[in-house]
Amino acid sequence: MSATTPIAQAASLPGSSSGAGAGTSPENPNAVLGQNDFLKLMIAQLQAQNPLEPSNGNEYVTELAQFTQLEQTTNLAGASELSSAVQLIGHTVSYGDPSTGAITTGVVQSVQSGTSGPTLTVEGIPGVKVSSITEVN
Repeated sequence: MSATTPIAQAASLPGSSSGAGAGTSPENPNAVLGQNDFLKLMIAQLQAQNPLEPSNGNEYVTELAQFTQLEQTTNLAGASELSSAVQLIGHTVSYGDPSTGAITTGVVQSVQSGTSGPTLTVEGIPGVKVSSITEVN
């Protein structure tokens, strides 16, 4: 049996990032673990455990339940943020323009949902972050 730790084995699994390749871009640059990464890590831990001293299976189920709960909470927060942004459509808002620093006012025309959260199109200007809104009329 190999002396490799479960985490090192998980890092060498296909589709996961390891720091071995200098000069190559990592597959997971933001170091965010998704559900598939968690399951790969759990499988690696199960494969590396000593058969004479097996781990408590309840620990893995508890970890998976906690991970699922965290994922659902994150999804709910994202949906709430998007819902709040959609409610701004048709309203006049004031926001800080990141390029000039000036306060700009306009009517919200649409909402776009991206990986960094929802952004607004205000008077034809796309990419206005909800966090830059200073006033809603």
